[in-house]
Amino acid sequence: MSLEERAKATAKNIEGKVQEAVGNVTGDPEDQAAGNMKQAEAQVRHTKEDVKDKAKEIVDRA
Repeated sequence: MSLEERAKATAKNIEGKVQEAVGNVTGDPEDQAAGNMKQAEAQVRHTKEDVKDKAKEIVDRA
């Protein structure tokens, strides 16, 4: 598990939530969409780390 990668993903998720919220307040659909994309990217990064953790767990058991 890469703690650094998980931290980056969490930061990206927070950045996306803030951008989406700003877009909601200002009514800017581009900011809303960009914020949603950053959140999706963060989820992909977290999933990648989960897969790596699971693979390491399987290898360690073998």
